[in-house]
Amino acid sequence: MTLDKDQVSRRWVLGGMLAAASTPVWAEAPLTSIRPKRRGLIVVPEVPGADGLIQAAKLGGTLGYVVADVATGRVLEAVSPDLPQPPASVAKAMTSLFALEKLGVTHRFSTQVIATGPVNGGQIEGDLVLVGSGDPTLSTDQLGDMAARLAAAGVRSVAGRYLIYAGALPAIPEISTDQPDYVGYNPAIGGVNLNFNRVNFEWKRVAGNYSVTMDARGERFLPLVEMARMKIAQRESPLFTYQSGDGVDRWTVASTALGKGGSRWLPVRHPAEYAGEVFRTLCVAQGISMPEAAVTAVRPNGAVLVDNRSDGLDIVLRDMLRFSTNLTAEVMGLTSTRAQGLAASGQSMTDWAQKTFGIAAGFVNHSGLGGATRISAGDMVKTLIKARGTEAGQILPSILRDIGMRDAKGRDIKDSPVRVRAKSGTLNFVSGLAGYIMPPKGPELVFAIFAADTARRDRLAESEREQPEGGEAWTKRARRLQGQLIARWAEVYA
Repeated sequence: MTLDKDQVSRRWVLGGMLAAASTPVWAEAPLTSIRPKRRGLIVVPEVPGADGLIQAAKLGGTLGYVVADVATGRVLEAVSPDLPQPPASVAKAMTSLFALEKLGVTHRFSTQVIATGPVNGGQIEGDLVLVGSGDPTLSTDQLGDMAARLAAAGVRSVAGRYLIYAGALPAIPEISTDQPDYVGYNPAIGGVNLNFNRVNFEWKRVAGNYSVTMDARGERFLPLVEMARMKIAQRESPLFTYQSGDGVDRWTVASTALGKGGSRWLPVRHPAEYAGEVFRTLCVAQGISMPEAAVTAVRPNGAVLVDNRSDGLDIVLRDMLRFSTNLTAEVMGLTSTRAQGLAASGQSMTDWAQKTFGIAAGFVNHSGLGGATRISAGDMVKTLIKARGTEAGQILPSILRDIGMRDAKGRDIKDSPVRVRAKSGTLNFVSGLAGYIMPPKGPELVFAIFAADTARRDRLAESEREQPEGGEAWTKRARRLQGQLIARWAEVYA
């Protein structure tokens, strides 16, 4: 990557804010940093220049970054600050701000079991309905506990139907269309979600053949699943094939890829049917007789027999940011906008960000999955600074992951007094990081770093997208550069 010197050295003004400085601000650090000492001066060893670090990373493509003082908004260093880049999962930081403002920190998702008729002698004289609100954290263990509570309430059978209501959110078969069919981080979205809408595929070698199971395992329950089915095909490629129909996910897998045994999570494309089947299995295990599930488009009225609540929004968002769960991000966005699709919901968040922070980003969803979303490093930093004046923005640093400080070789620096709270993002040949540098003394800094080789990414065939050649090495170099830049900024500016 070739950078003009002006790109590195020019003082870029964030949102028109220019603060007077009593000392010069270098975009390139001096070779030595001079600090006052009680007697004389101490000369700190050389701090690497940004240009040299960027050149050494050999990322190709484009790079943009900004680091600024949180309190004053003054930009301390920038490269291509106005260049729109794909943020990958860094977009989840924006989604967190959006959801906190629209839903509030006290918001909790609810999954209920409703009876449309009275319970007489252990039998529901009506329908039993599993009603979802889109809870992205609902797990098999929670459904198991709900089944136990239903049994403890005296329910033993259902005279009517067993229904699933998932109309709180639109049914969306996948988050991004540019991902392989079989990756677990690109599931369907719906009003009832379970296990992040993933099903566990397990295979074992038995007497020269394979035993295959599909299950919805939790920590305490292991229900088998029929709505997701797997067949072994005698072939070398493709690795998986997928076909959808009648609420069933039908998979095949290449026999040559299986080896002795193993397991992996696959995406679920019919989450309402998935959750409905699993809950029925768990209820039957509790001695409750009930018919097979059917999905209803109309929310029935009735008495609430069981109500399962999620954690508060700050906890759900904290886990989303830590584990980068795409389903959670999309549910947060869709619940906030009530839009009927991801494109419309992403546009609503785009409009909100433009109005609230004065930025020119473009979001096509809320997770950052896929390469179409764009935001510049300058706009990301502008958002993180302006957000600190809001309740949501005051919460954000506390739920961002503390990623720590790293040395020039990318190794963690133990017991560093400097905290770095940030959200990372990774796609094929895309790497981003944005957040806050919090030294024990000195100014708090805010930064955003976006690197992308979109031409290289766009050349990938679908079969190459899960593990592209050179992708892992590129990502390691990008992350090392991020750590080096943060270490530099902490030394020079904080």
